[in-house]
Amino acid sequence: MKLLRVGTAGAERPALLDRDGTLRDLSGIVPDIDGELLADASALARVRAAAGAPGVLPALDATGLRIGPPLGRIGKIVCIGLNYHDHAAETGAEIPAEPILFFKAPDTVVGPHDTVLVPRGSRKTDWEVELAVVIGRTARYLETAEEGLAHVAGYATAHDVSEREFQIERGGTWDKGKNCETFNPLGPWLVTADEVPDPQDLSLRLWVNGELRQDGTTAEQIFPVGEVVRYLSHFMTLYPGDVINTGTPAGVAMGQPEPKPYLRAGDVVDLEVAGLGRQRQELKGA
Repeated sequence: MKLLRVGTAGAERPALLDRDGTLRDLSGIVPDIDGELLADASALARVRAAAGAPGVLPALDATGLRIGPPLGRIGKIVCIGLNYHDHAAETGAEIPAEPILFFKAPDTVVGPHDTVLVPRGSRKTDWEVELAVVIGRTARYLETAEEGLAHVAGYATAHDVSEREFQIERGGTWDKGKNCETFNPLGPWLVTADEVPDPQDLSLRLWVNGELRQDGTTAEQIFPVGEVVRYLSHFMTLYPGDVINTGTPAGVAMGQPEPKPYLRAGDVVDLEVAGLGRQRQELKGA
């Protein structure tokens, strides 16, 4: 299923995109798309049954309708740094022996087509297309990567916007360059895991002002999805509604020759993960 949330910011309602591309209203079936829904097998079964029954879910007019983040009440966002062989190579970094972790606050999340704000004083705002993983079952001390995959509810396209000067040159704390407002557009859809047979076989692409900048595949991941979930479960409890941003392939501004083409107000970024939907953001000054 392709689950999404539509409406004005802070007042989104749950919806479903059916197989013929019609937008369907889920608000009569479930109150929201969130961790509580993803952990409730019977509620998900009701959604599936309604989606498969003609006339049960009313159609929504998508004209002018804002698409919000596909997940509400996000618990935490755990991010994996340097998780692609080609991205590590372009930045001159060694291949990490274990996953590199940092966090993004849930309030960085915006809709897939919302405005992204360039922070005041920023000189090095960068782009990163990523595969986002959404947890559907509580995960603690998992033993295998297969168990890790079994705890995934679904997948989404994410844009891990980053300010490299804040991240690297302002005290060495990555979180400072990752948590500026609007720095995590998510969506348009949450695609349930049953519709993504192999998360290590997804293409990722990103364009800046129409120029292709990133063109990669999750096959390049150093630590694949199942292993990432297993690994994280030994350092923290993962709950339904938690999100994992799994890293970005080569092609970021930081890895380009000088002068590096960092983002500025007025730039337009398009990005997609195959099967998970496309985003488009215009950048403006904060």
